[in-house]
Amino acid sequence: METISLTPQKELVTSLIKRYQESLLPSRNPYIQYFLKPAGATISVYTSGKVVIQGEDAVRYATELGYSESPRTSYSPAGQNMSLMGSDEVGNGSYFGGLTVVASFVTPDQHDYLRQLGVDDSKNMTDQRIQQLTPILQEKIAHQALLLTPKKYNEVIEQGYNAVSVKVALHNQALYLLLKQGVQPKKIIIDAFTTEKNYQKYLKNESNHFSNPVTLEEKAEGKYLAVAVSSIIARSMFLDNLAKLGQEVGMTLPSGAGSKSDQVASRILKTYGMETLRHTAKLHFKNTQKAQMLARKVK
Repeated sequence: METISLTPQKELVTSLIKRYQESLLPSRNPYIQYFLKPAGATISVYTSGKVVIQGEDAVRYATELGYSESPRTSYSPAGQNMSLMGSDEVGNGSYFGGLTVVASFVTPDQHDYLRQLGVDDSKNMTDQRIQQLTPILQEKIAHQALLLTPKKYNEVIEQGYNAVSVKVALHNQALYLLLKQGVQPKKIIIDAFTTEKNYQKYLKNESNHFSNPVTLEEKAEGKYLAVAVSSIIARSMFLDNLAKLGQEVGMTLPSGAGSKSDQVASRILKTYGMETLRHTAKLHFKNTQKAQMLARKVK
């Protein structure tokens, strides 16, 4: 039986108690504020703020409170010991679902709080953990979020945008709107998806501009907390949009652009037609042609 002791942020404890409130039990220990017994573990929340989790599934529940068995991404203090804006996008590589871009503003005095929450590159986190953290980050961190639905995405592609210029437009708009909120960053970082030269080329076509210099840096979500926050919120928004679209067509829409996406797209084509596929997927992906071939084969 494993025992894990930690002192997580109050917001995470409150969220966990709410999620497993059906497993709440009374405790005779006057120092235990809440005692829960969900499947596979016991969770004791002390009045001091300490939480002790015991049982075979202790790690699973501890993870929801920010615990990690492996070392977290090392964010360089020298690289972010200043007020930073960081932006990231999610959904670019997925056939189904929209494209989300989020810009966030983080100051050095928020670093400890974010680390205690367990903020990390969203690629290193489970979707459950991401969706648990997102409401907290949305409340505590200044940010600007944008969602380009598949239908709108297809429209702008048909108007002459390409996959890169669409992202340039969204990142620029998210940063512009966040700056309009009155934040004053010392530096702005975008998780690099193209070269600086390309970014500036497409930026000339945008109507909203600002004077702050922008730096494109590869794997920025693993170096700067501001970008990591953006990656988490953006991932959560993408997942919500994917689930919503799936409910509308009565199918589970997969993330990514593999063969499973081809199969689901062919079912959508056979059941509803191209207009519904346009509403749920990015049509310029090769998956569209593959789905059309599959739909013709299966009668």
